[in-house]
Amino acid sequence: VQLQASGGGLVQPGGSLRVSCDASGITLDYYAIGWFRQAPGKEREGVSSISSSSGKTYYADSVKGRFTISRDNAKNTVYLQMNTLKPEDTAVYYCAAASANPRTFWAPVAEASYAFWGQGTQVTVSS
Repeated sequence: VQLQASGGGLVQPGGSLRVSCDASGITLDYYAIGWFRQAPGKEREGVSSISSSSGKTYYADSVKGRFTISRDNAKNTVYLQMNTLKPEDTAVYYCAAASANPRTFWAPVAEASYAFWGQGTQVTVSS
C-alpha cells in the first residue's frame, strides 16, 4: 500500500494550491481519507477528512471555508483544494487512509483511525 502526496509548493498569501493523494495497492472506494499537517515545532493536526462515499466531510475550524476536500475514486485520488492561503498554513501535508467498509459516511478525525500514511508534501505560504 502506498499513498503519494503531491502538489505542494511555495505560494504567496492569498494564493491557492491543490494537493493530491494518489493511492496504489488499495482501492480508495472502501477507505475514508484524511489530510493532516505538521508545521515546524508543532504537533501534527487534522485538517480535513472525507468518507468513502463522499457523503460526509470534516474541516478543522482553521481551514473551514477556505479548503475543500474531494475525491475521484475512478482515479484512486483524493484532492485538497486550498484557497486564501495564510502563512500559518505552512506545513508538511500528509494524506492517510482508514478502512471504512461498510461505514460509508465515516470521516474520522483521530490519527489512530488511519492505518496507511503518505510521505507528505511541503506547502509554504510566504511573500
